[in-house]
Amino acid sequence: MIGYRGSKGHPHFFNQLSCGLDLVSMAGEWLTATANTNMFTYEIAPVFILMEHVVLQKMRELIGWSGGDSILAPGGSISNLYAFLAARHKMFPAYKERGLSAIGGQLVMFTSDQCHYSVKSCAAVCGLGTDNCVMVPSDDRGRMIPSKLEELIMERKARGHIPFFVNATAGTTVIGAFDPIQEIADICDRHKLWLHIDAAWGGGLLLSRKYRHPRLTGIERADSVTWNPHKLMGALLQCSTIHFKEDGLLISCNQMSAEYLFMTDKLYDVKYDTGDKVIQCGRHNDVFKLWLQWRAKGTEGFEKHMDRLMELTEYMVRRIKQMPDKYYLILEPEMVNCCFWYLPTRVRNMPHGPERIKIIADICPILKGRMMQAGTLMVGYQPDDRRPNFFRNIISSAAVTEADVDFLLSEMDRLGQDL
Repeated sequence: MIGYRGSKGHPHFFNQLSCGLDLVSMAGEWLTATANTNMFTYEIAPVFILMEHVVLQKMRELIGWSGGDSILAPGGSISNLYAFLAARHKMFPAYKERGLSAIGGQLVMFTSDQCHYSVKSCAAVCGLGTDNCVMVPSDDRGRMIPSKLEELIMERKARGHIPFFVNATAGTTVIGAFDPIQEIADICDRHKLWLHIDAAWGGGLLLSRKYRHPRLTGIERADSVTWNPHKLMGALLQCSTIHFKEDGLLISCNQMSAEYLFMTDKLYDVKYDTGDKVIQCGRHNDVFKLWLQWRAKGTEGFEKHMDRLMELTEYMVRRIKQMPDKYYLILEPEMVNCCFWYLPTRVRNMPHGPERIKIIADICPILKGRMMQAGTLMVGYQPDDRRPNFFRNIISSAAVTEADVDFLLSEMDRLGQDL
């Protein structure tokens, strides 16, 4: 039977990108459910609309923009879709009315081979076809190789295609890698391409003066940024934002001017009727829990939270290095993703090579199963394109302490040493 520590709120749950439980955010979610209001016009949710305006403006300032526009979306995947739609609309504004005939060629987008699958999904959903979402090779740290990006752009141009969109990832899902934004931005400037940064996972580090650079250096050069407060910042699900440097694109791209909702002769400034900026109609109130959490913590409190999570990850790395007979660190983390192998007793005297790697990869699902049966611990595992199964530990809960990290390592050894 799976024990209680399968709960995301428990400090021994290290399994997902969104872990932990922020009580203030939870209170905000409860009040949101009680209000049970929609978010498409100012007249039905005036206070919540103003909260959204203030919070999103603050987030854009943290990115480094003085203006722009933003919206809360139902998840990072839809946030990335909004960026795609805006980029296409910016390059081909007639597409909205005329469709494919407005383009006159094959659009192509680019992203790293370590990106979130939702980027490739945009190509499928929006008619490009996944063959025209070009996967750019990454280095051994999981970061996009800029020279390969430019080569692939030139190759597609030579075939008569129309490159228009580059996605850079700030915090990849598995390794937590940050693509080199400055170099990618230079390439986008040269080729006049839209630069989107998927910082759904890594965006929280914008709040940390200590850890923001060099990971997110240059993010202000992007045209759009996805940032999920429900991940590193600990807001309750769901709380995902998409931000644009240029104001007016969201409304221009998505507006349908339904007169029964979005009349232009209302008593108030109709720019606060946000419903016509989105591809949804009804929209859940995802801002109040974040606004309340921000009021409680303050920007300084969020910064301390980000720094603490990173410091705990550094502590875990140090502890793993102190036990090289039991643990093998795969690479130095850039974020709170700590990727490693557990070494059971029978492989501890083996040289590290293909034979040992196969054994320790094969035991990952078995050890994970033992964790679930014991109900004491939850750590995720997966393969990637360079190696078979390995453990990926995530520290994103404010409840975690050094003692919990020590428990994690000792408990994995207790459960797995005889494998």
